[in-house]
Amino acid sequence: MEEPYAYAFESLAVPAGNVVLKVQFPSRESEHEADALRVWDGDGAVRLLDHDPERHALLLERARPATHLADIGAERALDVFVDLLPRLWKPAGAPFRPLAEEAAWWIEGVPERWEEAGRPFERELVDAALDALRELSVTQGEQVLLHQDFHALNVLAAEREPWLTVDPKPLAGEREFGIAAIVRGTELGHSKRDVLRRLDRLTSELALDRERARGWALGQTIAWGIGHKEHVEVARWLVEAGR
Repeated sequence: MEEPYAYAFESLAVPAGNVVLKVQFPSRESEHEADALRVWDGDGAVRLLDHDPERHALLLERARPATHLADIGAERALDVFVDLLPRLWKPAGAPFRPLAEEAAWWIEGVPERWEEAGRPFERELVDAALDALRELSVTQGEQVLLHQDFHALNVLAAEREPWLTVDPKPLAGEREFGIAAIVRGTELGHSKRDVLRRLDRLTSELALDRERARGWALGQTIAWGIGHKEHVEVARWLVEAGR
């Protein structure tokens, strides 16, 4: 075997020839990673070759040369996202956690975590995120399989296909949520212009409701971003974009 991947923070991922052995640190987000990979069955994602649920161990196809999508520039990366996302959005239900259930968990926990962190940013952002999550959760469209951490470091250059998705953190929910991680991520540029460019291009080219996508991105950015300066900045830009 080779050295473990240094950037794997929530698992131990060790490459060996044409495969990768991944041992998960069990978490809420990665609970059904193997199930998501089975649904995708190699269509735009690495293949699941074997799975030992008791040991939280997955044997995966190895993507080579494994260049991150972030390395090819923002506009070209968005082209790739526009191609990949519709292929990943398979109809989904059980065993995947519903987006509405995940949003309810965020709504319950965010105010307390914000208080515990010492109120690190204005309450207006918290309230805007919670309002968006409450409204969007009960008015969703078709439920599809979502990768809730789908950003430009979780898409790798490969040989079987030009680009393959890795590290799914699956949910079942509407498509508009599916671009949240791309919008909030810093990998393709971190400015108000960059964030809104990603939001505008992806919603236009994927025929998504821009306002719903903006709201989901805002909600998840605050839910995942307390304590992260860059995420708070993204949340501010998304609130301003909705005025």
